[in-house]
Amino acid sequence: MFDALKKGFKEAQNRLAGLAELNEKNIQAALQEVRRSLLEADVELGVVKRFLARVEEKALGSTVAVRVKHKGQSQSVSAGDQFIKICHDELVAMMDFEGERIRFAPSGRTQIMLVGLQGSGKTTSAAKLARLLTSEGKKPLLVAADMQRPAAVEQLKVLGEQIEVPVFNLPGETPLAICAAAPEEAKRLGRDVIIYDTAGRLAIDEELMQELSAIKQAVSPENTFLVIDAMIGQDAVKTAGSFNEQLKLSGVILTKLDGDARGGAALSVKEVTGAPVLFAGMGETTDKLEEFRPEGMAGRILGMGDVVGLMKDFEEVIDAKQAEEDAARMMSGEFTLEDFLNQIRTIRQMGSLKDLVEKMPGLGGMVPPGVNLDDAELVRIEAIIQSMTRTEKGDPNLLIREPTRVGRVARGSGQPEQGVTELIQKFLFMRQMMAGMGGSGLLGKIPGMKNLAMARNMRRAMKGGGGMPGGFPGMPGMGLPGMPGMGLPGMPGMPGMGMPGLGGAETTVRKLSKSEKNARKGARKRERTARKKGRK
Repeated sequence: MFDALKKGFKEAQNRLAGLAELNEKNIQAALQEVRRSLLEADVELGVVKRFLARVEEKALGSTVAVRVKHKGQSQSVSAGDQFIKICHDELVAMMDFEGERIRFAPSGRTQIMLVGLQGSGKTTSAAKLARLLTSEGKKPLLVAADMQRPAAVEQLKVLGEQIEVPVFNLPGETPLAICAAAPEEAKRLGRDVIIYDTAGRLAIDEELMQELSAIKQAVSPENTFLVIDAMIGQDAVKTAGSFNEQLKLSGVILTKLDGDARGGAALSVKEVTGAPVLFAGMGETTDKLEEFRPEGMAGRILGMGDVVGLMKDFEEVIDAKQAEEDAARMMSGEFTLEDFLNQIRTIRQMGSLKDLVEKMPGLGGMVPPGVNLDDAELVRIEAIIQSMTRTEKGDPNLLIREPTRVGRVARGSGQPEQGVTELIQKFLFMRQMMAGMGGSGLLGKIPGMKNLAMARNMRRAMKGGGGMPGGFPGMPGMGLPGMPGMGLPGMPGMPGMGMPGLGGAETTVRKLSKSEKNARKGARKRERTARKKGRK
Protein backbone atom coordinates (compact mmCIF):
# COMPACT_ATOMS: atom_id res chain seq x y z
CA MET A 1 0.00 0.00 0.00
CA PHE A 2 1.25 3.49 -0.95
CA ASP A 3 4.50 2.08 -2.38
CA ALA A 4 5.27 5.24 -4.37
CA LEU A 5 5.02 7.44 -1.28
CA LYS A 6 7.17 5.16 0.84
CA LYS A 7 9.92 5.09 -1.76
CA GLY A 8 10.03 8.89 -2.08
CA PHE A 9 10.21 9.58 1.65
CA LYS A 10 12.87 6.90 2.07
CA GLU A 11 14.99 8.47 -0.69
CA ALA A 12 14.58 11.89 0.95
CA GLN A 13 15.78 10.53 4.28
CA ASN A 14 18.77 8.86 2.64
CA ARG A 15 19.83 12.16 1.03
CA LEU A 16 20.03 13.76 4.47
CA ALA A 17 21.69 10.83 6.26
CA GLY A 18 24.70 11.81 8.33
CA LEU A 19 24.04 15.57 8.15
CA ALA A 20 23.76 17.58 11.37
CA GLU A 21 21.74 20.52 10.02
CA LEU A 22 18.85 21.13 7.67
CA ASN A 23 19.59 24.16 5.51
CA GLU A 24 18.26 25.68 2.30
CA LYS A 25 20.82 23.86 0.16
CA ASN A 26 20.56 20.28 1.40
CA ILE A 27 16.81 20.30 1.99
CA GLN A 28 15.96 21.02 -1.66
CA ALA A 29 17.15 17.61 -2.82
CA ALA A 30 15.04 15.90 -0.16
CA LEU A 31 11.98 18.00 -0.99
CA GLN A 32 12.42 17.14 -4.67
CA GLU A 33 12.23 13.41 -3.84
CA VAL A 34 9.09 13.97 -1.77
CA ARG A 35 7.52 16.14 -4.48
CA ARG A 36 8.13 13.48 -7.10
CA SER A 37 6.64 10.72 -4.95
CA LEU A 38 3.55 12.78 -4.05
CA LEU A 39 2.83 13.54 -7.70
CA GLU A 40 3.40 9.90 -8.68
CA ALA A 41 0.95 8.96 -5.93
CA ASP A 42 -1.65 11.16 -7.66
CA VAL A 43 -1.87 13.71 -4.85
CA GLU A 44 -3.56 16.92 -6.03
CA LEU A 45 -0.99 19.51 -7.19
CA GLY A 46 -2.18 22.29 -4.88
CA VAL A 47 -2.00 19.92 -1.91
CA VAL A 48 1.57 18.98 -2.87
CA LYS A 49 2.70 22.59 -3.06
CA ARG A 50 1.16 23.53 0.29
CA PHE A 51 2.58 20.43 2.00
CA LEU A 52 6.12 21.07 0.74
CA ALA A 53 5.94 24.74 1.72
CA ARG A 54 4.96 23.84 5.29
CA VAL A 55 7.70 21.19 5.58
CA GLU A 56 10.35 23.57 4.23
CA GLU A 57 9.30 26.35 6.59
CA LYS A 58 9.58 24.10 9.64
CA ALA A 59 12.77 22.35 8.52
CA LEU A 60 14.97 25.31 7.56
CA GLY A 61 17.50 26.13 10.23
CA SER A 62 16.64 23.09 12.38
CA THR A 63 19.97 22.14 13.90
CA VAL A 64 20.13 18.53 14.98
CA ALA A 65 22.42 17.20 17.65
CA VAL A 66 24.28 14.25 16.18
CA ARG A 67 24.00 12.33 19.48
CA VAL A 68 21.40 12.79 22.20
CA LYS A 69 20.85 11.11 25.55
CA HIS A 70 17.56 9.43 26.36
CA LYS A 71 17.04 7.63 29.69
CA GLY A 72 20.79 7.44 30.19
CA GLN A 73 21.48 5.92 26.77
CA SER A 74 23.26 7.73 23.95
CA GLN A 75 21.47 7.57 20.59
CA SER A 76 22.38 8.98 17.19
CA VAL A 77 20.01 11.36 15.40
CA SER A 78 20.49 12.68 11.88
CA ALA A 79 19.05 15.52 9.86
CA GLY A 80 17.15 12.83 7.95
CA ASP A 81 15.43 11.70 11.16
CA GLN A 82 14.42 15.29 11.90
CA PHE A 83 13.11 15.75 8.37
CA ILE A 84 10.98 12.59 8.58
CA LYS A 85 9.58 13.74 11.95
CA ILE A 86 8.49 17.04 10.36
CA CYS A 87 6.95 15.17 7.40
CA HIS A 88 5.12 12.85 9.79
CA ASP A 89 3.56 15.75 11.69
CA GLU A 90 2.46 17.46 8.48
CA LEU A 91 0.99 14.24 7.03
CA VAL A 92 -1.04 13.78 10.20
CA ALA A 93 -2.24 17.40 10.03
CA MET A 94 -3.36 16.88 6.41
CA MET A 95 -5.59 13.92 7.32
CA ASP A 96 -6.52 14.67 10.95
CA PHE A 97 -9.98 15.59 12.23
CA GLU A 98 -11.62 16.47 15.53
CA GLY A 99 -14.76 15.12 17.11
CA GLU A 100 -16.63 11.82 16.85
CA ARG A 101 -16.63 9.82 13.63
CA ILE A 102 -20.38 9.22 13.87
CA ARG A 103 -22.71 11.87 15.28
CA PHE A 104 -25.32 10.09 17.36
CA ALA A 105 -28.73 11.70 17.83
CA PRO A 106 -29.33 12.89 21.43
CA SER A 107 -32.69 11.08 21.30
CA GLY A 108 -34.48 8.77 18.90
CA ARG A 109 -32.72 7.06 16.00
CA THR A 110 -29.37 8.05 14.48
CA GLN A 111 -29.44 8.20 10.67
CA ILE A 112 -26.48 7.63 8.33
CA MET A 113 -26.82 8.33 4.62
CA LEU A 114 -24.27 6.72 2.28
CA VAL A 115 -23.76 8.35 -1.13
CA GLY A 116 -21.33 7.79 -4.01
CA LEU A 117 -20.88 6.66 -7.59
CA GLN A 118 -21.70 3.22 -8.90
CA GLY A 119 -18.95 0.70 -8.21
CA SER A 120 -17.48 2.60 -5.27
CA GLY A 121 -18.56 -0.07 -2.77
CA LYS A 122 -21.55 1.64 -1.09
CA THR A 123 -23.60 -1.50 -0.53
CA THR A 124 -20.70 -3.49 0.94
CA SER A 125 -19.68 -0.49 3.05
CA ALA A 126 -23.23 -0.22 4.41
CA ALA A 127 -23.04 -3.82 5.62
CA LYS A 128 -19.52 -3.30 7.03
CA LEU A 129 -20.66 -0.21 8.92
CA ALA A 130 -23.70 -2.07 10.26
CA ARG A 131 -21.47 -4.88 11.52
CA LEU A 132 -19.09 -2.41 13.17
CA LEU A 133 -21.98 -0.66 14.93
CA THR A 134 -23.42 -4.00 16.04
CA SER A 135 -20.08 -4.87 17.67
CA GLU A 136 -20.34 -1.59 19.59
CA GLY A 137 -23.75 -2.48 21.00
CA LYS A 138 -25.95 -0.63 18.49
CA LYS A 139 -28.97 -2.06 16.64
CA PRO A 140 -28.75 -0.90 13.01
CA LEU A 141 -31.34 -1.19 10.24
CA LEU A 142 -30.13 -1.32 6.64
CA VAL A 143 -32.28 0.49 4.08
CA ALA A 144 -31.99 -0.71 0.46
CA ALA A 145 -32.75 2.49 -1.45
CA ASP A 146 -30.64 1.79 -4.54
CA MET A 147 -33.32 1.03 -7.14
CA GLN A 148 -31.03 2.05 -9.99
CA ARG A 149 -28.59 -0.85 -10.02
CA PRO A 150 -29.96 -4.32 -10.77
CA ALA A 151 -29.64 -6.76 -7.84
CA ALA A 152 -28.49 -4.03 -5.42
CA VAL A 153 -31.43 -4.75 -3.09
CA GLU A 154 -30.80 -8.49 -3.20
CA GLN A 155 -27.07 -7.97 -2.52
CA LEU A 156 -27.83 -5.95 0.61
CA LYS A 157 -30.32 -8.57 1.82
CA VAL A 158 -27.71 -11.31 1.45
CA LEU A 159 -25.15 -9.24 3.37
CA GLY A 160 -27.78 -8.41 6.00
CA GLU A 161 -28.43 -12.11 6.58
CA GLN A 162 -24.70 -12.76 6.98
CA ILE A 163 -24.34 -10.16 9.74
CA GLU A 164 -27.85 -10.72 11.18
CA VAL A 165 -29.07 -7.17 10.53
CA PRO A 166 -32.57 -6.56 9.08
CA VAL A 167 -32.89 -4.93 5.65
CA PHE A 168 -35.83 -2.68 4.72
CA ASN A 169 -37.18 -2.14 1.20
CA LEU A 170 -40.52 -1.39 -0.46
CA PRO A 171 -40.67 -3.17 -3.85
CA GLY A 172 -41.83 -0.92 -6.67
CA GLU A 173 -41.51 2.30 -4.64
CA THR A 174 -39.18 5.22 -5.31
CA PRO A 175 -35.95 5.66 -3.30
CA LEU A 176 -37.47 8.73 -1.62
CA ALA A 177 -40.57 6.81 -0.51
CA ILE A 178 -38.45 3.93 0.82
CA CYS A 179 -36.21 6.24 2.86
CA ALA A 180 -39.16 8.26 4.18
CA ALA A 181 -40.83 5.07 5.46
CA ALA A 182 -37.66 3.67 7.07
CA PRO A 183 -37.83 5.55 10.44
CA GLU A 184 -41.25 4.09 11.21
CA GLU A 185 -39.95 0.58 10.40
CA ALA A 186 -36.90 1.14 12.61
CA LYS A 187 -39.18 2.21 15.47
CA ARG A 188 -41.34 -0.91 15.00
CA LEU A 189 -38.29 -3.21 15.07
CA GLY A 190 -36.58 -1.39 17.94
CA ARG A 191 -33.54 -0.38 15.87
CA ASP A 192 -31.55 2.69 16.99
CA VAL A 193 -29.41 3.37 13.88
CA ILE A 194 -30.63 3.62 10.26
CA ILE A 195 -28.14 3.22 7.39
CA TYR A 196 -29.41 4.35 3.98
CA ASP A 197 -27.78 2.68 0.96
CA THR A 198 -28.66 5.15 -1.81
CA ALA A 199 -28.33 4.87 -5.59
CA GLY A 200 -25.27 5.88 -7.58
CA ARG A 201 -24.43 6.62 -11.19
CA LEU A 202 -21.44 5.99 -13.41
CA ALA A 203 -20.84 9.75 -13.28
CA ILE A 204 -22.28 12.70 -11.38
CA ASP A 205 -25.41 14.08 -13.04
CA GLU A 206 -28.27 16.41 -12.17
CA GLU A 207 -30.82 13.62 -11.73
CA LEU A 208 -28.64 11.86 -9.13
CA MET A 209 -28.02 15.01 -7.13
CA GLN A 210 -31.71 15.95 -7.11
CA GLU A 211 -32.65 12.48 -5.85
CA LEU A 212 -30.03 12.53 -3.08
CA SER A 213 -30.89 16.10 -2.06
CA ALA A 214 -34.58 15.16 -1.79
CA ILE A 215 -33.75 12.13 0.40
CA LYS A 216 -31.49 14.18 2.65
CA GLN A 217 -34.16 16.85 3.06
CA ALA A 218 -36.81 14.23 3.87
CA VAL A 219 -34.91 12.23 6.52
CA SER A 220 -32.42 14.87 7.83
CA PRO A 221 -29.59 12.43 8.61
CA GLU A 222 -27.05 13.27 11.30
CA ASN A 223 -24.33 11.82 9.07
CA THR A 224 -23.79 11.96 5.30
CA PHE A 225 -20.85 9.79 4.27
CA LEU A 226 -19.38 9.68 0.78
CA VAL A 227 -18.08 6.27 -0.26
CA ILE A 228 -15.27 6.50 -2.82
CA ASP A 229 -12.81 4.09 -4.39
CA ALA A 230 -9.31 5.03 -3.18
CA MET A 231 -7.74 3.55 -6.31
CA ILE A 232 -9.14 6.21 -8.69
CA GLY A 233 -6.74 8.84 -7.33
CA GLN A 234 -7.43 12.48 -8.18
CA ASP A 235 -10.81 11.59 -9.68
CA ALA A 236 -11.85 10.54 -6.18
CA VAL A 237 -10.98 14.00 -4.90
CA LYS A 238 -12.96 15.70 -7.69
CA THR A 239 -15.92 13.43 -6.94
CA ALA A 240 -15.71 14.29 -3.25
CA GLY A 241 -15.67 17.99 -4.08
CA SER A 242 -18.82 17.74 -6.21
CA PHE A 243 -20.77 15.73 -3.64
CA ASN A 244 -19.64 18.04 -0.84
CA GLU A 245 -20.93 21.13 -2.67
CA GLN A 246 -24.39 19.61 -3.04
CA LEU A 247 -24.80 17.57 0.15
CA LYS A 248 -22.37 18.99 2.77
CA LEU A 249 -20.62 15.76 3.65
CA SER A 250 -19.89 14.69 7.23
CA GLY A 251 -17.02 12.48 6.15
CA VAL A 252 -15.61 9.98 3.68
CA ILE A 253 -15.27 6.19 3.60
CA LEU A 254 -12.33 5.11 1.43
CA THR A 255 -12.78 1.65 -0.06
CA LYS A 256 -10.13 -0.69 -1.54
CA LEU A 257 -7.43 1.15 0.40
CA ASP A 258 -5.42 -2.06 0.79
CA GLY A 259 -5.03 -2.23 -3.02
CA ASP A 260 -4.09 1.44 -3.45
CA ALA A 261 -0.43 1.67 -4.47
CA ARG A 262 -0.58 5.47 -4.77
CA GLY A 263 -2.42 7.08 -1.84
CA GLY A 264 -3.44 10.33 -3.53
CA ALA A 265 -7.05 10.18 -2.36
CA ALA A 266 -6.20 9.53 1.29
CA LEU A 267 -3.86 12.54 1.41
CA SER A 268 -5.93 14.95 -0.68
CA VAL A 269 -9.60 14.50 0.28
CA LYS A 270 -9.70 16.48 3.52
CA GLU A 271 -7.53 19.36 2.34
CA VAL A 272 -9.54 19.82 -0.86
CA THR A 273 -13.07 19.25 0.47
CA GLY A 274 -12.85 19.76 4.22
CA ALA A 275 -14.57 16.37 4.68
CA PRO A 276 -12.24 14.04 6.62
CA VAL A 277 -11.65 10.37 5.85
CA LEU A 278 -13.35 8.54 8.74
CA PHE A 279 -13.28 4.87 7.75
CA ALA A 280 -11.19 2.71 5.44
CA GLY A 281 -12.20 -0.49 3.70
CA MET A 282 -9.23 -2.88 3.87
CA GLY A 283 -10.73 -6.05 2.37
CA GLU A 284 -13.83 -7.59 0.84
CA THR A 285 -15.43 -9.31 3.85
CA THR A 286 -17.85 -7.48 6.16
CA ASP A 287 -15.36 -7.36 9.04
CA LYS A 288 -12.80 -5.39 7.01
CA LEU A 289 -13.74 -1.81 7.91
CA GLU A 290 -11.27 0.15 10.04
CA GLU A 291 -11.41 3.52 11.68
CA PHE A 292 -9.10 5.71 9.61
CA ARG A 293 -6.25 6.78 11.88
CA PRO A 294 -4.09 9.62 10.47
CA GLU A 295 -1.20 8.89 12.85
CA GLY A 296 -1.13 5.23 11.89
CA MET A 297 -1.41 5.95 8.18
CA ALA A 298 1.39 8.53 8.32
CA GLY A 299 3.56 6.06 10.26
CA ARG A 300 3.02 3.34 7.66
CA ILE A 301 3.80 5.71 4.78
CA LEU A 302 7.08 6.66 6.46
CA GLY A 303 7.98 3.09 7.45
CA MET A 304 7.43 3.79 11.17
CA GLY A 305 4.63 1.26 11.64
CA ASP A 306 1.27 1.52 13.34
CA VAL A 307 1.35 -0.02 16.81
CA VAL A 308 -2.19 1.01 17.77
CA GLY A 309 -3.63 -0.47 14.57
CA LEU A 310 -1.62 -3.65 15.10
CA MET A 311 -2.90 -4.03 18.66
CA LYS A 312 -6.49 -3.57 17.48
CA ASP A 313 -5.96 -6.33 14.93
CA PHE A 314 -4.63 -8.63 17.65
CA GLU A 315 -7.49 -7.83 20.03
CA GLU A 316 -10.07 -8.78 17.40
CA VAL A 317 -8.72 -12.27 16.72
CA ILE A 318 -6.72 -13.33 19.77
CA ASP A 319 -8.03 -15.00 22.91
CA ALA A 320 -5.94 -13.35 25.66
CA LYS A 321 -6.12 -16.38 27.98
CA GLN A 322 -5.15 -18.78 25.22
CA ALA A 323 -2.29 -16.52 24.12
CA GLU A 324 -0.97 -16.46 27.69
CA GLU A 325 -1.07 -20.26 27.88
CA ASP A 326 0.70 -20.54 24.50
CA ALA A 327 3.43 -18.16 25.69
CA ALA A 328 3.95 -20.20 28.85
CA ARG A 329 4.28 -23.44 26.87
CA MET A 330 6.64 -21.76 24.38
CA MET A 331 8.95 -20.50 27.14
CA SER A 332 8.94 -23.88 28.87
CA GLY A 333 9.85 -25.76 25.68
CA GLU A 334 6.48 -27.53 25.35
CA PHE A 335 5.20 -25.62 22.33
CA THR A 336 3.91 -28.11 19.72
CA LEU A 337 3.23 -27.94 16.00
CA GLU A 338 -0.50 -27.98 16.88
CA ASP A 339 0.01 -24.73 18.82
CA PHE A 340 2.04 -23.41 15.91
CA LEU A 341 -0.77 -24.26 13.49
CA ASN A 342 -3.25 -22.31 15.63
CA GLN A 343 -0.94 -19.29 15.55
CA ILE A 344 -0.73 -19.46 11.76
CA ARG A 345 -4.52 -19.48 11.56
CA THR A 346 -4.67 -16.46 13.86
CA ILE A 347 -2.23 -14.56 11.65
CA ARG A 348 -4.32 -15.37 8.57
CA GLN A 349 -7.42 -13.98 10.31
CA MET A 350 -5.65 -10.65 10.76
CA GLY A 351 -5.61 -10.04 7.00
CA SER A 352 -2.86 -9.52 4.46
CA LEU A 353 0.66 -10.43 5.57
CA LYS A 354 2.03 -7.33 3.85
CA ASP A 355 -0.46 -5.12 5.71
CA LEU A 356 0.52 -6.76 9.00
CA VAL A 357 4.24 -6.22 8.41
CA GLU A 358 3.68 -2.56 7.50
CA LYS A 359 2.11 -2.00 10.92
CA MET A 360 5.17 -3.36 12.74
CA PRO A 361 7.41 -0.43 13.72
CA GLY A 362 10.66 -0.38 11.76
CA LEU A 363 9.82 -3.55 9.85
CA GLY A 364 7.86 -2.24 6.85
CA GLY A 365 10.77 -0.09 5.73
CA MET A 366 13.14 -3.07 5.81
CA VAL A 367 11.29 -5.01 3.12
CA PRO A 368 13.51 -4.83 -0.01
CA PRO A 369 11.92 -3.22 -3.11
CA GLY A 370 10.12 -5.71 -5.30
CA VAL A 371 9.88 -8.38 -2.60
CA ASN A 372 6.39 -9.84 -2.36
CA LEU A 373 5.19 -11.04 1.04
CA ASP A 374 3.31 -14.11 -0.10
CA ASP A 375 0.25 -15.06 1.97
CA ALA A 376 0.35 -18.42 0.21
CA GLU A 377 3.42 -19.28 2.31
CA LEU A 378 1.18 -19.52 5.36
CA VAL A 379 -1.17 -21.78 3.40
CA ARG A 380 1.74 -24.08 2.46
CA ILE A 381 2.94 -24.31 6.08
CA GLU A 382 -0.61 -25.06 7.25
CA ALA A 383 -0.95 -27.82 4.63
CA ILE A 384 2.30 -29.45 5.79
CA ILE A 385 1.32 -29.46 9.47
CA GLN A 386 -2.19 -30.72 8.74
CA SER A 387 -0.69 -33.69 6.86
CA MET A 388 1.05 -34.91 10.03
CA THR A 389 -0.33 -37.33 12.58
CA ARG A 390 -1.18 -36.14 16.09
CA THR A 391 1.93 -37.91 17.41
CA GLU A 392 4.18 -36.13 14.87
CA LYS A 393 2.70 -32.74 15.76
CA GLY A 394 3.49 -33.40 19.40
CA ASP A 395 7.00 -34.73 18.71
CA PRO A 396 8.44 -33.30 15.44
CA ASN A 397 11.75 -35.11 16.12
CA LEU A 398 10.04 -38.24 14.79
CA LEU A 399 10.24 -36.81 11.28
CA ILE A 400 13.95 -36.13 11.66
CA ARG A 401 14.66 -39.65 12.96
CA GLU A 402 12.37 -41.46 10.48
CA PRO A 403 12.70 -40.03 6.93
CA THR A 404 9.81 -42.19 5.62
CA ARG A 405 7.45 -39.99 7.64
CA VAL A 406 8.76 -36.91 5.80
CA GLY A 407 7.93 -38.51 2.45
CA ARG A 408 4.38 -39.28 3.56
CA VAL A 409 3.81 -35.73 4.84
CA ALA A 410 5.26 -34.27 1.62
CA ARG A 411 2.90 -36.34 -0.53
CA GLY A 412 -0.09 -35.47 1.67
CA SER A 413 0.60 -31.72 1.55
CA GLY A 414 1.74 -31.54 -2.07
CA GLN A 415 5.07 -30.02 -0.97
CA PRO A 416 8.66 -31.19 -1.62
CA GLU A 417 10.36 -33.30 1.05
CA GLN A 418 13.04 -30.65 1.49
CA GLY A 419 10.37 -28.09 2.34
CA VAL A 420 8.92 -30.37 5.03
CA THR A 421 12.36 -31.03 6.53
CA GLU A 422 13.25 -27.32 6.60
CA LEU A 423 9.98 -26.44 8.33
CA ILE A 424 10.59 -29.03 11.06
CA GLN A 425 14.19 -27.95 11.61
CA LYS A 426 13.27 -24.28 11.81
CA PHE A 427 10.43 -25.02 14.20
CA LEU A 428 12.74 -27.00 16.50
CA PHE A 429 15.28 -24.19 16.37
CA MET A 430 12.62 -21.65 17.32
CA ARG A 431 11.36 -23.80 20.18
CA GLN A 432 14.88 -24.36 21.50
CA MET A 433 15.65 -20.65 21.36
CA MET A 434 12.43 -19.59 23.08
CA ALA A 435 12.88 -22.23 25.79
CA GLY A 436 16.36 -20.83 26.47
CA MET A 437 15.07 -17.27 26.62
CA GLY A 438 12.49 -18.19 29.23
CA GLY A 439 15.01 -18.47 32.05
CA SER A 440 18.05 -16.49 30.95
CA GLY A 441 19.03 -13.35 29.13
CA LEU A 442 16.58 -10.46 28.92
CA LEU A 443 13.35 -12.48 29.22
CA GLY A 444 14.64 -14.14 32.37
CA LYS A 445 14.34 -10.79 34.15
CA ILE A 446 10.61 -10.60 33.52
CA PRO A 447 8.54 -11.62 36.60
CA GLY A 448 7.25 -15.15 36.19
CA MET A 449 9.80 -16.20 33.58
CA LYS A 450 12.24 -17.48 36.21
CA ASN A 451 9.47 -19.67 37.60
CA LEU A 452 8.86 -21.07 34.13
CA ALA A 453 12.56 -21.87 33.79
CA MET A 454 12.63 -23.58 37.19
CA ALA A 455 9.58 -25.66 36.30
CA ARG A 456 11.14 -26.63 32.98
CA ASN A 457 14.41 -27.69 34.61
CA MET A 458 12.55 -29.76 37.21
CA ARG A 459 10.63 -31.58 34.48
CA ARG A 460 13.88 -32.29 32.62
CA ALA A 461 15.48 -33.67 35.78
CA MET A 462 12.50 -35.91 36.46
CA LYS A 463 12.69 -37.23 32.89
CA GLY A 464 16.34 -38.11 33.34
CA GLY A 465 17.83 -35.19 31.43
CA GLY A 466 15.41 -35.31 28.53
CA GLY A 467 14.48 -32.20 26.65
CA MET A 468 14.81 -30.37 23.38
CA PRO A 469 17.67 -31.26 21.07
CA GLY A 470 20.19 -28.52 20.38
CA GLY A 471 19.47 -25.73 17.96
CA PHE A 472 20.20 -25.73 14.25
CA PRO A 473 22.93 -23.08 13.85
CA GLY A 474 22.84 -20.91 10.79
CA MET A 475 19.16 -21.52 10.07
CA PRO A 476 17.56 -18.54 8.30
CA GLY A 477 14.14 -17.16 9.20
CA MET A 478 11.20 -19.27 10.26
CA GLY A 479 8.91 -17.87 7.56
CA LEU A 480 6.40 -16.30 9.95
CA PRO A 481 6.00 -12.76 11.30
CA GLY A 482 5.93 -12.02 14.99
CA MET A 483 8.24 -14.89 15.98
CA PRO A 484 11.40 -13.63 17.75
CA GLY A 485 14.46 -14.55 15.74
CA MET A 486 12.36 -15.67 12.80
CA GLY A 487 12.32 -14.29 9.28
CA LEU A 488 9.47 -13.54 6.90
CA PRO A 489 8.05 -15.59 4.02
CA GLY A 490 9.33 -14.66 0.61
CA MET A 491 12.26 -12.70 2.04
CA PRO A 492 15.46 -14.72 1.64
CA GLY A 493 18.56 -13.31 3.25
CA MET A 494 16.67 -11.61 6.09
CA PRO A 495 17.07 -13.96 9.07
CA GLY A 496 16.39 -12.92 12.64
CA MET A 497 13.75 -10.24 12.09
CA GLY A 498 12.35 -10.71 15.60
CA MET A 499 11.83 -8.49 18.60
CA PRO A 500 14.24 -5.60 19.25
CA GLY A 501 16.37 -5.91 22.35
CA LEU A 502 16.46 -9.70 22.42
CA GLY A 503 19.64 -10.14 20.43
CA GLY A 504 21.78 -10.63 23.52
CA ALA A 505 19.57 -13.26 25.15
CA GLU A 506 21.43 -16.39 26.16
CA THR A 507 20.28 -19.86 25.14
CA THR A 508 20.67 -23.10 27.03
CA VAL A 509 21.81 -26.01 24.84
CA ARG A 510 22.34 -29.44 26.41
CA LYS A 511 24.87 -31.97 25.18
CA LEU A 512 23.57 -34.29 22.48
CA SER A 513 23.44 -38.04 22.89
CA LYS A 514 25.18 -40.29 20.36
CA SER A 515 21.90 -41.36 18.74
CA GLU A 516 20.80 -37.74 18.35
CA LYS A 517 24.14 -36.80 16.77
CA ASN A 518 23.77 -39.65 14.29
CA ALA A 519 20.20 -38.56 13.50
CA ARG A 520 21.41 -35.02 12.87
CA LYS A 521 24.25 -36.24 10.68
CA GLY A 522 21.86 -38.37 8.63
CA ALA A 523 19.43 -35.47 8.18
CA ARG A 524 22.22 -33.16 6.94
CA LYS A 525 23.44 -35.85 4.53
CA ARG A 526 19.95 -36.29 3.08
CA GLU A 527 19.62 -32.54 2.63
CA ARG A 528 22.93 -32.33 0.77
CA THR A 529 21.87 -35.19 -1.49
CA ALA A 530 18.52 -33.51 -2.18
CA ARG A 531 20.22 -30.21 -3.04
CA LYS A 532 22.62 -31.96 -5.43
CA LYS A 533 19.68 -33.65 -7.17
CA GLY A 534 17.95 -30.27 -7.40
CA ARG A 535 20.98 -28.69 -9.08
CA LYS A 536 21.06 -31.53 -11.63
